[in-house]
Parts: sequence; structure tokens; C-alpha cells
Amino acid sequence: MFEDLVGKVALITGSSRGIGKSIAEEMAKMGIEVVINYRNDEKGALDTLKSIKNSGGIAEVYKCDITSYSEVKNMFEFIISKFGKIDLLVNNAGISKIGLFIDMKENDYNEIMDNDFRGVFNCTSLAVKYMLERKSGSIINISSIWGNVGASCEVLYSAAKGAVNSFTKALGKELAPSGIRVNAISPGVIDTEMNGSFSNDEKNDLENEIPMCRFGKTSEIAKIAIFLASEEASYITAQVITADGGML
Repeated sequence: MFEDLVGKVALITGSSRGIGKSIAEEMAKMGIEVVINYRNDEKGALDTLKSIKNSGGIAEVYKCDITSYSEVKNMFEFIISKFGKIDLLVNNAGISKIGLFIDMKENDYNEIMDNDFRGVFNCTSLAVKYMLERKSGSIINISSIWGNVGASCEVLYSAAKGAVNSFTKALGKELAPSGIRVNAISPGVIDTEMNGSFSNDEKNDLENEIPMCRFGKTSEIAKIAIFLASEEASYITAQVITADGGML
């Protein structure tokens, strides 16, 4: 199973920790050659690299601010010069800010939309250029359940992820005739460092809202990404797949 993934080249943005790190590690186990992207967390990126190499995988680390089109262009030129192609793109990098909408400033809007949507546009724009040449490719966007239904006190984040969902559905339809699939994963509450600020009481309250009574694991999201990247999902495109333990 998933033999078709061996030798493919994948870029995973924001793969120094959390969901991105797990996706990079799982893809490397499948024989995919991985480009680990990070902006600030060099230690985390090197930890991901070490983990992959220790398991016999192939990976490279590349520092890039995905909100900058010129930096992203340089990153893709590096990937093509190093590996000769790009088969898979996982748009994972993003940030979240919790607070009342009335307290959000223009800078908050710019920061969230730049990281959570502009970065998706930048990376996808460059990836598609190379994928079209080969009439093949798979793009996987990491969204959020709040992009599906919206969350109080996370209005800007919800809006950005909602944009990612619509982007996924529209682009998936547009690129389908060219052999390129575009899908998204919409995780619920996942056990990551981003949720590390919750108190024990807050975590218990959240778990009580989830029918499966637990947070999701990053590895569970990674396995969905593996499936979507593979030929097992060859007839799936323009879809947003929710993995939230039945929460919504």
C-alpha cells in the first residue's frame, strides 16, 4: 500500500513542529523525499530532519517566510535544483489569535491573513507552475473546523481558514483536468503545542465536548495526508475532510 509514493518529492510548510512535523515524518517513512520548511524555529526543523534521517528517510531543511512571494520563489527554485521536481505540497503553516473581534487591530488582520491564506496562495502558485509541466501533483491544505463553522473569539482565524476551504474547492475543480488534485484536511482539537496554553480544566472541558472524549493526535492527521497524497485517493479532489472526533 502507498508504494506509488516512493521517490516523490514533498514540501511541507511549517514542519518544525506539530501537525507539519508529523506529516513530514510519516511521508518520509513512505519513501517520500521531504523538504522541511520553517521560518523561526530552526531547532524544531533540525529535530524533524534528525528524526527523518534516523528512520532512514531523505529530507532537506529550508528556511523561508511563506508570506513573501520572492522567498517562496527562491524556495521552489531550490527544490527543483535539488530534486528536479515537486510532486506534493502540504500547506500547513499558520497562526492563530484568540480574542474578541472588537479588540483586533489591522495588524492582527494582516498577520493572520498573510500567514494563513497568503502563504497558501504563494506556495500553491509556485507549486502549480511546476506540477502543470508534468500534469501531475497533489496539494493538501491544512484547514480547521473553525473554517467550516466559525469560532467565537477566533473570527479572523476562522475567516482565513474559511478562505482556505473555498480556495481548495475552487482550485480542485480548476486543476482536475490537468491531473492535479487539491484537497484540505479540517482538524478539530489536536494535541499540539498550539493548544499547550490550555489549563487542565480547559482541556477537560474541551474533551467533554468531543464525542471521542480526547484530543486528536498529530499522527492521525498525518495519515489522512498520506492517503490524500497517494493514488488510493486518485478520484478525490476539491474536498475538505473533517477529522474532529465527532465534535461538530
